[in-house]
Amino acid sequence: MTALVGGRPPARMPARGAGAVAGAARLARFALHRDRVRIAVWVVALAGLIGYFGAIIPVVYPDAAARQTRAAIMREPSGALLTGPGYGLEDYTFGVMIANEMLGLLAVAAALMSVFLVVRHTRAEEEVGRTDLVRAGAVGRQAPLVAALVDAVVTNAAVAVGLAVALVANDLPPADSLAVAAGVAAVGLVFAAVAAVTAQLTTGARAATGAAGALLALAFVLRGVGDAQQVGGTALSWASPIGWAQQTRAFVDLRWWPLLLPVAAAAVLVTAAFVLSGRRDVGAGLLPDRRGAAHAAGWLRAPLGLALRLERASLVGWGVGLFGFAALTGSLTGGIVESFREQPQLAEVFGAAGGGDVVTATLSAFLGFLSMAVAVFATVTVNRLRREEADGRAAVVLAGAVGRPAWAGSQLAVALLGATMLLLASGLGLGLGAAGTAGGAIVADLTLAALAYLPVVAGFAALAALLHGAGLPAWPGWLLLVAAILVGLYGPVLDLPPAVLDVAPFALVPAVPAAALEPLPLVALTGVAVALSAFAAAAVRRRDLRG
Repeated sequence: MTALVGGRPPARMPARGAGAVAGAARLARFALHRDRVRIAVWVVALAGLIGYFGAIIPVVYPDAAARQTRAAIMREPSGALLTGPGYGLEDYTFGVMIANEMLGLLAVAAALMSVFLVVRHTRAEEEVGRTDLVRAGAVGRQAPLVAALVDAVVTNAAVAVGLAVALVANDLPPADSLAVAAGVAAVGLVFAAVAAVTAQLTTGARAATGAAGALLALAFVLRGVGDAQQVGGTALSWASPIGWAQQTRAFVDLRWWPLLLPVAAAAVLVTAAFVLSGRRDVGAGLLPDRRGAAHAAGWLRAPLGLALRLERASLVGWGVGLFGFAALTGSLTGGIVESFREQPQLAEVFGAAGGGDVVTATLSAFLGFLSMAVAVFATVTVNRLRREEADGRAAVVLAGAVGRPAWAGSQLAVALLGATMLLLASGLGLGLGAAGTAGGAIVADLTLAALAYLPVVAGFAALAALLHGAGLPAWPGWLLLVAAILVGLYGPVLDLPPAVLDVAPFALVPAVPAAALEPLPLVALTGVAVALSAFAAAAVRRRDLRG
């Protein structure tokens, strides 16, 4: 805001002829300035993902025969459901692998990025009252929406350039590489337009983001169900913006015209967003808010109940997503284990080498991967304390008979309760998916074994609470968590030293049910989590609130 109003004073009235979009250029520059770090992180992360796979695929799949074992898994309906329509499976080159398996993932990431950016510069600004201040100057009615969309367009263009460079750097054909990058950006633009519409319909940033996210989930499901029915997809695949990008058939038989569909859809949605924006007041949404109860229930009057109420929708979303993903992953177990027999190096990646029950070892490794997602949930949930404090809501709660340790501890407790439920859902889903291959007893074994990861998840949640309590930024906790995930996922492939692999947090947990349950590391991890929680409670008691 300081940067916006600093320097040359703005005119008090919109320039003649500028009308509803007066000041949009200045707001767009300000939005890009605010997002300069975010844009760089998104570009580096998505392009770096391509660079990483370019380096790792030749190691894991060293020849054509090895890649065909992967293609055999992708031919399964569950494989197509998770990845793409399966063009080029008969000659599974690196480029085809990227187009079939990575394009959809990158498109979902770009869509989420666009939703976050547009909601951040539209509905979220209105929610905290900054749009009122901006509109008091020489700013037109539609200028904030124009600025948000320009910000999304520039960011998606930057991501597309980064992806194209990364793909060409891996010796892939330039035209096909450009088609993949353009497809990802096109999907991002569609969901930027979707978020522009949901921001006009709802009265809160969370509701606008949730509505756009639900439509993204629907697009993924439509694409997945359509692709699972036959190679090349069905009409359902064409009902999804993600499917439009994948139907370019990059690296197989390139065609550009499917990219006209997301461009047309984005144009229609943006037009609708501007029409809707002109029919409402600043701060209001076109959809009526649900009227709440006149008095809060008794359980909501305690900080624990309030924290649970605030995280309820997030917990349900994570639970449904993890259970579904775990069930699909479990259903792939048979094909994956078969590929291990042909490619022993893959078994080493999943920790299933060295004989024994390969199926159980593989499922135990999958359980560890799912626990990493649960650790992300726990960290995000605890970091909500920062937003509650910055937006002033924490001060309202603490003005009553609520101590700071109880307020922060309630959020941590909800994070741990949610993590426990998510671990159980992950183990249950994985077991149900794999029951056809591993037998019915694996369901109970995996469900209970998932709880072994609760101490390490609690450790990351407590670390996030300590950083907040001490007034430190959140990034050190995220850095440690991302490092732990990368080492846990790719440490064996990267041939990291055993000393590094052995001390990685997720590696400290026994790989149950394939391995025996050893209580000592679990007790040690629990002790670390308890100590971090105690330090967090002491730290949050000592400092003043911010915001």
